[in-house]
Amino acid sequence: MAGTAQRWVLHLDMDAFYASVEQLTRPTLADRPVLVGGTGPRGVVAGASYQARIFGARSAMPMAQARRRCPQAVVLPPRFRLYQTISAEVMAVLGEAAPVLEPVSLDEAFLEPPDLAGAGGAEVAAFGTALRAAVRDRTGLPASVGAGSGKQLAKIASELAKPDGLRVVAPEDERAVLDPLPVRVLWGVGPVAEASLHKVGVTTVGQLAAMDPREVTGLLGAAIGTELHRLARGVDDRPVAPRGAAKQVSAETTFDTDLTAMVEVHEAVRRMTAAAHRRLIASGRAARTVTVKARSADFTTASRSETTAVASTDLATLTAVAQRLARSAVPDGGVRLIGVSLSGLGESPPPALFDAVASADGWVPVPPGTEPQPAAEEAGCSAADDGGADPERDDRRWRAGDDVRHAELGHGWVQGAGHGRVTVRFETRANGPGVARTFAVDEQDLTRADPRDSWWPTDARR
Repeated sequence: MAGTAQRWVLHLDMDAFYASVEQLTRPTLADRPVLVGGTGPRGVVAGASYQARIFGARSAMPMAQARRRCPQAVVLPPRFRLYQTISAEVMAVLGEAAPVLEPVSLDEAFLEPPDLAGAGGAEVAAFGTALRAAVRDRTGLPASVGAGSGKQLAKIASELAKPDGLRVVAPEDERAVLDPLPVRVLWGVGPVAEASLHKVGVTTVGQLAAMDPREVTGLLGAAIGTELHRLARGVDDRPVAPRGAAKQVSAETTFDTDLTAMVEVHEAVRRMTAAAHRRLIASGRAARTVTVKARSADFTTASRSETTAVASTDLATLTAVAQRLARSAVPDGGVRLIGVSLSGLGESPPPALFDAVASADGWVPVPPGTEPQPAAEEAGCSAADDGGADPERDDRRWRAGDDVRHAELGHGWVQGAGHGRVTVRFETRANGPGVARTFAVDEQDLTRADPRDSWWPTDARR
């Protein structure tokens, strides 16, 4: 078929995003190994800088294992509020470069610029270079870009371009790039499919591409086998398209030690509901279904859900339902993990004369002003811990990584605290490496700060 223009899909991936943000906004850490994630005995690495990866630390690894491999690493809690803000700027840059954008996560997305249809490799390379420069100019962060004839090849190319690079795979180079790669790089090849292919001696993409299609489908099934064989041969016509709205918002946490008291479970449920609620409000939607998940020390998981005909955005309502569900979901012998999800999402309704409020008998309408109040231990709902300090919370329990502000010294972050003292390094992206000062833990001039101010001051944010 003649006349088909060469298709170019680009994939942009921010390099070691969480760790790079920490190094950018805390310049003292710029060249040091950094691990972002939970610091407790069950903590997991959410992000690792390239300096930490040299020692074998990586994302999704237990934090304890990563610290053993890289004991000199600086370990910081995640600051998702900041990451989301910077991610929005990255996506804005990509949206300016192409009318259709497909975000994959906070730090990566696909785009298919119409201006590149039928373009040559040099033109695509120039476009990718300009795109990376625009992202760095807007955010201060490095990004890698890959380009190819489809989404699979573009993602592989961006991985080959890391860190902070560009890789354009022209049609005549596709086989040379794909054939030697392990089959695990292909979408849809998980541990089970990989093991099945290895049993018949297929370990590379080239070997999979050379197989008879009937043999592949017989081994992996018709649907998966057909798709994987196409991808292995470089055939990928999947469109770049905006992803649909999320079907649920959720939050969960794994505890350092198992919870054994129901009051502790209720407090954890309250915090997880608050975290999920923030995402619900940010999405502009309301939820009809509340689900609570509880995992015991032996990894047995139980969940309970409740759905109402009336969607709600009321935090007290959603929290009351979640805490009631927790009473039947929690197993005997301690709780290792608690999660709360809000689903059945629809457009946020206007304020109603009667809101649906949870009771022992389910969700019932009550007149305004007569809503049941939470019990004393459930009152005072604060932002769930996402690693970013809540400026409205001032309990003086400082921890490493907290963002703070001093009346005279400005914005800083806690390097350590204990024995009635707290050490703060005063620095941001704007002012470069700063000095460290130690204060009494109850220093009145020291308050909690918005983590986003370490990237751009409030009045300078776009």
